[in-house]
Amino acid sequence: MLAFIGRSFIQKIVTLFFVSVISFLIIHLAPGEPSQIDPMNPKFTPEMVERFRAAFHLDEPLYVQYLYFYKDLFTGKTFSWKDNRPVLGKIWERFLNSLSLFIVGTILTWTLSFPIGIRSAINRGHAFDRSTTFLAYLLISIPGFFFAYLLIISVVSYFHVPVIGMVTFGLEGSSAIRSVMDRVWHLFIPSVLGATGGVAVLSRYVRSQMLEVEGQDYVRTAKAKGLPNDQVYYKHALRNALLPFVTMFGMILPGLIGGSVIIESIFAWPGMGRMAYEAILARDYPVILTVNFFSAVLVLAGTFISDLLYTVVDPRIKL
Repeated sequence: MLAFIGRSFIQKIVTLFFVSVISFLIIHLAPGEPSQIDPMNPKFTPEMVERFRAAFHLDEPLYVQYLYFYKDLFTGKTFSWKDNRPVLGKIWERFLNSLSLFIVGTILTWTLSFPIGIRSAINRGHAFDRSTTFLAYLLISIPGFFFAYLLIISVVSYFHVPVIGMVTFGLEGSSAIRSVMDRVWHLFIPSVLGATGGVAVLSRYVRSQMLEVEGQDYVRTAKAKGLPNDQVYYKHALRNALLPFVTMFGMILPGLIGGSVIIESIFAWPGMGRMAYEAILARDYPVILTVNFFSAVLVLAGTFISDLLYTVVDPRIKL
């Protein structure tokens, strides 16, 4: 186990290095100079451009810029070009906002998908299977932004409550209980929206995997022994169908950054995805590079967690 962890850690550090180099090169291959942040601003004189380039080492060769950038990043000296705030502090603030959406949406997705998918596989061809299949393909087909607007219109029209933002305007001085409930309400609607597509897709995968293992010899043997259906499906069949979902579970971590751009933009939720999108529009290179770097860290961490979970799901797999 320790040898595997050490070997995997070294491999992922090397991978992360190459990802950081490629990301840095791609950013600087984009059209235009990084110093051309606001070329239409008459106050942005050539002298200011030169001072800007010198302050951020943009007059140095690319490899020197790379070393300076990651040195400043790991020492907390990297600042956003848009608002001159520390990049790590800015990302941490948005990360906490996205984390709540991510946790609630993930819990809803994974707790609803498996019961729906398993029951659809058990009752294949019956009314429940047909209705969930139709609903799943309907949710997959509807664009997320369109469904979001339908949900907002329905909730506001029926409940007459605001759903945009993290808190309701004017409740800043309210009691603690009312503030918490207001925050929960604003969190619930975008989380449900983010979970609908995930439930639709994941439940189809669960159904197909359960149908695949249902015809295996060990499942037929368990049924022939007279074991209860719940034990056959949930203990024997489901455990052997979990391997593909271990991979999927490990890859949900990058969703903390890029998986909710549309939702955060529509609901005016100040999260990581919206910040990354705004940084791209503003050509805020330090924020873009830092977000890319942490996205790579989350991907590598997710694959590492998947490797460890394989041995829990299937003891035959050796690290």
